[in-house]
Amino acid sequence: MAIEEVLPNMYKIEIPLPQSPLKALNSYVIKGEGRFLIIDTGWDREECLYEMLSNLERLNVDLTRTDFFITHLHADHLGLVANLATATSTVYFNQKEVSIRKSDTYPNRWRDYAKLYKSHGFPSPELEKALQGNPGRRYGLKQNVDFCTLKEDDVVEIGDYSFRCIETPGHSPGHMCLYEAEKKVLISGDHILLDITPNITVWLWMQNPLKEYLVSLDKVYPLDVKLVLPGHRNVWNDHRARITQLKEHHQARLDEILHALGDGEKTAFQVAPYVSWDIDYSSWEQFPPTQKWFAVGETIAHIYYLEENNIIERRTNEGNIVFSLA
Repeated sequence: MAIEEVLPNMYKIEIPLPQSPLKALNSYVIKGEGRFLIIDTGWDREECLYEMLSNLERLNVDLTRTDFFITHLHADHLGLVANLATATSTVYFNQKEVSIRKSDTYPNRWRDYAKLYKSHGFPSPELEKALQGNPGRRYGLKQNVDFCTLKEDDVVEIGDYSFRCIETPGHSPGHMCLYEAEKKVLISGDHILLDITPNITVWLWMQNPLKEYLVSLDKVYPLDVKLVLPGHRNVWNDHRARITQLKEHHQARLDEILHALGDGEKTAFQVAPYVSWDIDYSSWEQFPPTQKWFAVGETIAHIYYLEENNIIERRTNEGNIVFSLA
């Protein structure tokens, strides 16, 4: 995969994500005076490590003089960092997700997620397959890293670049973008993507992810941006037009869920087939279990949003949570 110089001394390298609809991660390498910064890393798997090291060698990056910034805790952004960081590296990570990784609930998260999805009607045999195949579980960060925690308005400086940290929760509980005001550059992670819509899913540590996401979109809308550097796919320049599209996308998804509940109460798993998913399968039954996991998670997040706005309501029926129009 090619190395692209997107700005002076700033390079985009694509780290492959095999068997993922995302295809690749955009990792950004910035050269400073005797120091380097890598933004996001890829999964903890051999293909990712090989591609990363090959590209770093081509760019003459010395890992003993390299720091890291991780936009959020998803495995495709964080997973590889422990394989790359050295004793002299600083690994910057947002305060919220550092706290989550240190919390008592984190070690048992997959068990707790299984309980949550089961309560929303996800059938047990498929649920087990979805968990086994989940890339976050298979290729996530396995080792402890001594993170340098960042919060809103903290500054990360490297070479000619001075980035301000912007907390943008929604896609994940503590997602963080970087904004370079002078050069009008937004490193958006998975907060704003051009070619695909960021996955807004249910979290153990968020009550209403979609609400937080929409607030975070409004937060970055006023920024003066000439170049958006996202976590996946193409670089582009009009973030405001894309934010408008993303809001329309989520409203359409909310409308589909309301339509699904128009003829009676359903679990989130039963609602999910009524939603339009951008995936190459002709029917819900053909979705692999892992893709059903992502679809149901997103459905639950949208249901929670409607529920908080008193548009739909829940009850428990034979151990499952079911929803109906209020």
